[in-house]
Amino acid sequence: MFGKKANKPRGDIDTLIGAETSIQGDVEFCGGLRVDGNIRGNVIATGENPSTLILSEQATIEGKVEVSHAVINGTIVGPIHAYEYLELQPKARVLGDVHYRVIEIKFGAMIEGNLVNKSSLESDEKVVETLSATSEFPNNSQ
Repeated sequence: MFGKKANKPRGDIDTLIGAETSIQGDVEFCGGLRVDGNIRGNVIATGENPSTLILSEQATIEGKVEVSHAVINGTIVGPIHAYEYLELQPKARVLGDVHYRVIEIKFGAMIEGNLVNKSSLESDEKVVETLSATSEFPNNSQ
């Protein structure tokens, strides 16, 4: 929570899916993607560089979303994995689990699913690994 601060998305848009556009199938992208239309499929960022998804108020995605940064003001039916930063704006509607490192939720946004903080999971995994590695009790004299 007080660790390294995640950067907000830069806002550079490389690809636009217009309001009158509907896509059936998975979308893979690099850089910035703005969706004003509808996607029925997974939306997954590829490549080594940070990615940004911007979902406008009238837009919908039915599928899994995997990006480093996301600004959501539309509807997502499926899980979200935001590896760095997630902003849910007032008209955001999420029906699925939300996995995030840093999240900003504006008044009016709605989530029907679990919130899973990636930072705390990584800490828990390290503790479990440490406990597993030291599962023998060295002070056990018999």
